[in-house]
Amino acid sequence: MKAVAYFDSLPISNEQSLQDVELSTPIPGPRDLLVEVRAISVNPVDTKIRRNVAPEAGQAKVLGWDVAGVVRAVGAEVSLFKAGDTVYYAGALQRPGGNSELHLVDERLVGHKPASLDFAQSAALPLTAITAWELLFERLKIRRDSSSNGQTLLIIGAAGGVGSILTQLARRLTGLTVIGTASREETMNWVRQLGAHHVIDHSQPLLPQLQALGLSQVDHVASLTHTDTHYDQLVECLAPQGQLALIDDPASLDVLKLKRKSLSLHWEFMYTRSLYETPDMQAQHELLDEVARLIDQGTLRTTLGEHYGQINASNLRRAHALLESGKARGKIVLEGF
Repeated sequence: MKAVAYFDSLPISNEQSLQDVELSTPIPGPRDLLVEVRAISVNPVDTKIRRNVAPEAGQAKVLGWDVAGVVRAVGAEVSLFKAGDTVYYAGALQRPGGNSELHLVDERLVGHKPASLDFAQSAALPLTAITAWELLFERLKIRRDSSSNGQTLLIIGAAGGVGSILTQLARRLTGLTVIGTASREETMNWVRQLGAHHVIDHSQPLLPQLQALGLSQVDHVASLTHTDTHYDQLVECLAPQGQLALIDDPASLDVLKLKRKSLSLHWEFMYTRSLYETPDMQAQHELLDEVARLIDQGTLRTTLGEHYGQINASNLRRAHALLESGKARGKIVLEGF
């Protein structure tokens, strides 16, 4: 089968950083689906692994943890899906990624594709939807109703992949006042279109901009990028007993700065369930099915930002380069081999 892989950790400007390869067709395990990959999207985790995780000598490492496709075969113990089902999912880090014509994934991590979206639109959603959902409803424990009326959520990096779906979830499913950050007019407009009540510029001091909106503090912060750069400002902006949730990889954080205000710190990593095969791993299947339902009823929309054409090494290198530039808006999607 066709796939895109790498053999050495190289800068994305090097043509060997991602290569078109031929690999053997994988065989499903007991709870696996064998999926014909129709579309993929690209995430920062792809670029981080490519740069920092070298494959074993002579081995091809396949990236890609967002897939939409069609089930072609199922393992002996599969109960949630059948051949012919259309699906979408983010998969598991410890297994080969989905930048290949055929891909294996545990059924407990897979959702039924939204009926109202095509494969490319669907591929933009899984990883970021899981991350945003878990951050908002499981880590911060915000309720899916209006009980959070009067409370505020500040989203740092609201125009990115996770921010694009988190903004929608918070605006459509909770009573939170949503303040998103972006730094360019194009991305600010995108965040407004997604439903943020207010948009501010994270390249400028945050507190004066919040005060100009009549907000002296915020109750919750979702820091999705450059947490170490904004950390002191976030502590300053948070109300006493507020919550800070983050998903990125700051080199270090001084947690003592949270003590005076009794602030709580929450990490979200959507691969925890699959890495440890937690007893509630199937929650990601249920979550993705619920997101599909919300998409199909018009409550949420796809976060597809740019379509980069066919799935091949050249196009994936372009996608990695854009993500590494920090200028992506929404999700980058590729479709077909």
